[in-house]
Amino acid sequence: MPIAVTGSIATDHLMHFPGKFADLMVADQLDRMSLSFLVDDLVIRRGGSGANIAFGLGVLGQSPLLVDAVGPDFAEYRGWLEDHGVDCSAVLVCDDVHTARFVCTTDDDMRQIASFYTGAMARSREISLAPLVPRGLDLVLIGASDPEGMLRHTAECRELGIPFAADVSQQVARMEGADLRLLVEGARYLMTNDYEWELLQKKTGWTEEQVAERVDVRITTLGEHGATIIGREVGEITVGVVPETAKVDPTGVGDGFRAGFLTGIAEGLPLERAAQLGSLIAVQVLEVEGPQEWPWDRAHGLQRLSDAFGPDAAAEVGKALPGA
Repeated sequence: MPIAVTGSIATDHLMHFPGKFADLMVADQLDRMSLSFLVDDLVIRRGGSGANIAFGLGVLGQSPLLVDAVGPDFAEYRGWLEDHGVDCSAVLVCDDVHTARFVCTTDDDMRQIASFYTGAMARSREISLAPLVPRGLDLVLIGASDPEGMLRHTAECRELGIPFAADVSQQVARMEGADLRLLVEGARYLMTNDYEWELLQKKTGWTEEQVAERVDVRITTLGEHGATIIGREVGEITVGVVPETAKVDPTGVGDGFRAGFLTGIAEGLPLERAAQLGSLIAVQVLEVEGPQEWPWDRAHGLQRLSDAFGPDAAAEVGKALPGA
């Protein structure tokens, strides 16, 4: 099941604030807020939601096609992704602008305040999916990127008859309801976290039932409470988490879940098993600094799945993973 992943490719600048943002927020003064956080750590990592998801798919034995735009500084990053099984042949290189930048500060509660410089990502609207059709795409994930690019890719999927997953992610805060409705309508999968799900309903004006009429399956991640899957033919499925060994950095945790979930779907696993694999990859991302630094060890991963969801889950998921 070839999967194309459209979504941002970025360099992440990740910092840690030794405290809690909530302690510094004055409720009746939020309209006057002007704060500077003295951080105690800075690391620079490879990131971007599209690249993170594609990386995870590649590590898990898929051969994802990454689609977005980058600057001339992408060469080393390209090599890293290709070494981990990602096809970068559809990435647009723009010589006159930098690859996107994500600048994020995380506090002791794993809450984040971040800014995103679009850079070359804004050119993703120039990329057409039509030339990729001969590759036999079975699914396109429309991830967070340039809003115009997201709308173009979604429209092309409808026109070309390619199933797509709507993953509006951070752009739900930027885009208006009319555009969000265009991104969601007709999706095979709608993927959000719980906050994005509530905001999406508010902006589109759609109820939960109205969304269910427009998408086949909705997957909503719930942080430490796992994930909920709701679909016309499957009812409601609740999936728990794989217990973490440490909470280091939440950047890219949702991307890790998507990579695991889509791997399970591509390999024909039931939705519940696919989400359990997603939970495993998500927690491994949480336990390291940077969204693409997590290690993959098949035996260790399957043991964690068995501990969290039982030996039957591990055995079934194991058949979908490299080395089976």
